[in-house]
Amino acid sequence: MDTSVAGHQRLPTWVLGFHGCDEKVGMEVLTNPSKHLKPSENVYDWLGNGIYFWENDPVRALQFATEGMAGKVTKGKIKKPFVVGAVIDLGLCCNLFDQAALQELRRAHDAMKASFKEFDLEMPVNGKGHFVRPLDRLVIEHLHALRALVNGGLPAYQTVRSGFTEGEPLYPGTSICEKNHIQIAVRDPSCIKGYFRPRGLS
Repeated sequence: MDTSVAGHQRLPTWVLGFHGCDEKVGMEVLTNPSKHLKPSENVYDWLGNGIYFWENDPVRALQFATEGMAGKVTKGKIKKPFVVGAVIDLGLCCNLFDQAALQELRRAHDAMKASFKEFDLEMPVNGKGHFVRPLDRLVIEHLHALRALVNGGLPAYQTVRSGFTEGEPLYPGTSICEKNHIQIAVRDPSCIKGYFRPRGLS
């Protein structure tokens, strides 16, 4: 990693994130100051381990929770869709809209590929569905592991942020899709400065 650009990866930006979940989970977080949302560690967590949020999009968070109630993405764990808002300090962010982070991720992939080849192992492959992303997940986790080894250890990323193309084209001839969004995976819970209940959601 080129450490000369590391200062640009500490984003001086606070954002609003929205997390779709079951009402019981959401209310526990809202009413207990010591409670945090539980980090996710699923095979479809394409940004690696962390607490997942939709950036500035409570409607998409509610859609996710509603889809979860139908058993499409969360295996029936959501009985009543609910959305929790959070004030997030992105801190030291692996921001995949940034060239330095993208190149670091590519190097992590190449290093992982070399290791798999050395031990005669097959690389994981992303599935056709949007929620089956074992390759992306493993590469990002490998990136975090490599940072701990480089030059005696680079500071750990606190958050990971990226855009996600999802859904059908919004209209004929476009690459803009109906469920496009930005996701944030918070690896360091101290980046979450507070939770709130967003208004205007049914």
